[in-house]
Amino acid sequence: MTRLEVDLVVKKAVFPVAGLGTRFLPATKASPKEMLAVVDKPLIQYAVEEAYAAGIREMIFVTGRNKRSIEDHFDTAYELEAELAATGKDELMALVHSIKPDDMDCVYVRQPRALGLGHAILCAERLVQGEAFAVLLADDLMIGTPPIMRQMTELFAARQCSILAVQEVPEDQTNRYGIVKGEPMSPDLVNIKGLIEKPHPSAAPSNLAVAGRYILTPAVFDLIRTQPRGAGGEIQLTDGIAALLASEQVLAYRYHGQRYDCGSKLGLMQASVVLGETHPELGREFSAWLKNRQESASLPAF
Repeated sequence: MTRLEVDLVVKKAVFPVAGLGTRFLPATKASPKEMLAVVDKPLIQYAVEEAYAAGIREMIFVTGRNKRSIEDHFDTAYELEAELAATGKDELMALVHSIKPDDMDCVYVRQPRALGLGHAILCAERLVQGEAFAVLLADDLMIGTPPIMRQMTELFAARQCSILAVQEVPEDQTNRYGIVKGEPMSPDLVNIKGLIEKPHPSAAPSNLAVAGRYILTPAVFDLIRTQPRGAGGEIQLTDGIAALLASEQVLAYRYHGQRYDCGSKLGLMQASVVLGETHPELGREFSAWLKNRQESASLPAF
């Protein structure tokens, strides 16, 4: 597919959700990490809502064993709805219906083996059907105005090429991320010349790290399919995008917003506090409780 044949509108989003979530054991022994709650919504719902706010209406979930609760979350809960209707709880009924709007489609495909993020994306190829598509990693809870993916779809409509969300990270943490090498085009845009997956700080070309949001052209599928295994013995998405640079422009976008690494316990706790303080119902009360707790902790003990 040539650059001119790529649809201006991104209509499909891929959510790789097959991971085991071992960093959150024992909480994830029987429940997907993507269903961990931040205040009153699971991580996966935040990511889906972000994609929906960007105009995307087809959500593709690459799942694995023990992930049925994700499917159930976006499915109709007949018993629950019957109980809410019988007790006249209309606000809760509207809340349940809002999880999956009528104009949103959810489709699911299994990743049979844990072979890496690149392999997970490859599992969605038939469902993507040759279109440009978004990738959202639910581990990365990203808050922005407008939403981060909305920022990226608007940029894609103008630039018509693959786009990676990026942020600066401490130099001693480059071995946790895919790192970008490139030429600045503007304060927010970098023309990518190279990508390295989790380089040692001494070998990192920059401290500009790929965050958990991508818009990719379908040409990346053939490259992922034929590439050798990379870091950690896995099929890395970063390597496929690096190979794409030989034939297409790929841009790094410094998004406007905040990212919380909810693949870590600390990040999940931080997101819970920040979103708790801004919650429309409980935010004021929660903030007051935090303030009182901090003040009490600072008082001298007798």
